[in-house]
Amino acid sequence: MEETVKDITTDEQKEYLINIGPQHPSTHGVMRLVVSLKGEIVKNVEPHLGYIHRGIEKMCESLTYQQIIHLTDRMDYLAAHINNEAVCLAVEKAMEIEIPDRIKVIRTIMSELTRLQSHQLFWASYGMDLGGQTCFFYGLRDREMILDIFEETTGGRMIVSYNCPGGVMYDLHPNFQKSVKDFLKHFRKVLPEYDDILTGNVIFHGRTKGIGPLSLKDAIAYGITGPSGRASGFSCDVRKHEPYSAYDRVKFNEVLYNTGDSFHRYLARVEEMRESMNIIDQLIDNIPEGPYAVKMKPIIKLPEGEYWQRVETPRGELGVFIISDGNKTPYRVKFRTPNFANLSVLNHLTKGFKIADLIAIFGSLDFVIPDIDR
Repeated sequence: MEETVKDITTDEQKEYLINIGPQHPSTHGVMRLVVSLKGEIVKNVEPHLGYIHRGIEKMCESLTYQQIIHLTDRMDYLAAHINNEAVCLAVEKAMEIEIPDRIKVIRTIMSELTRLQSHQLFWASYGMDLGGQTCFFYGLRDREMILDIFEETTGGRMIVSYNCPGGVMYDLHPNFQKSVKDFLKHFRKVLPEYDDILTGNVIFHGRTKGIGPLSLKDAIAYGITGPSGRASGFSCDVRKHEPYSAYDRVKFNEVLYNTGDSFHRYLARVEEMRESMNIIDQLIDNIPEGPYAVKMKPIIKLPEGEYWQRVETPRGELGVFIISDGNKTPYRVKFRTPNFANLSVLNHLTKGFKIADLIAIFGSLDFVIPDIDR
């Protein structure tokens, strides 16, 4: 008996390496964390990537600009429409094409619906990560209404493939405005339930408040954008600083907090859902008449040069960098994805916290793994 106690004491002084992952039932988002523990305390977290690397940037070099757009669906698949828009904006900027107002407004409404359904899924899965299974049913119930709107107009639900250089693939469905208004009316009614179930939950507060705090200085140093950066007070919303599409004609608040812990990263996303609805409210009854696409040549060749475009996805800043040598395929394409940058801070945030807190911190950063691997 004495010998057993001695062994336990010795073991408690050791550091253990455990693997979290890789596993996923359908393998569309797989990452492995090698976690160094001393007891329950996290000493180091080392992410291992590459389980879903597909060489998207290299593939772009052999595809036309129209084909590249559809590869971006498969990065952050919860922001497919916004990813597509980033490439279209870069191509249109390079070709100096003036986009009609109708296209700008349609893109903006669809982008904000995309942001809403992404944040709904974050809310649903984050609550479930921390033990609130009810959240998953509520979040997916409401998200389904947006996916139905997407399907009605684009034929797709998650991977919509709606944007194209010069506009969008099809005009809006005749029921689009009514469907969007019905959704907004419903979601404004049920969004307080999200606060009742999770935001004000005392157990949820204990799991997230003060857990994994990120200072403004560190947020800037690590390049943490999106709600994760703004929860630390980092004003980085591309829609505000470099407005694109119709964002220059709407009023909305950039959701900023100063605490930077897991709870405020969560809260930033909940509040952003309210701001997205306000943006849609300002546009849905004011969609201009006109064409839904500018006539383009079947083969697009950008002038020689370097082109950069950035947009605001639900997880932060997505940048598209294109180098053109004048051919129908780009010489080089580089994507600056928000998830890759946001992952860099995980070890910094989790050191000294317990392994259960690691789950809360990881979930609060709202990763989509294929956006990291590309």
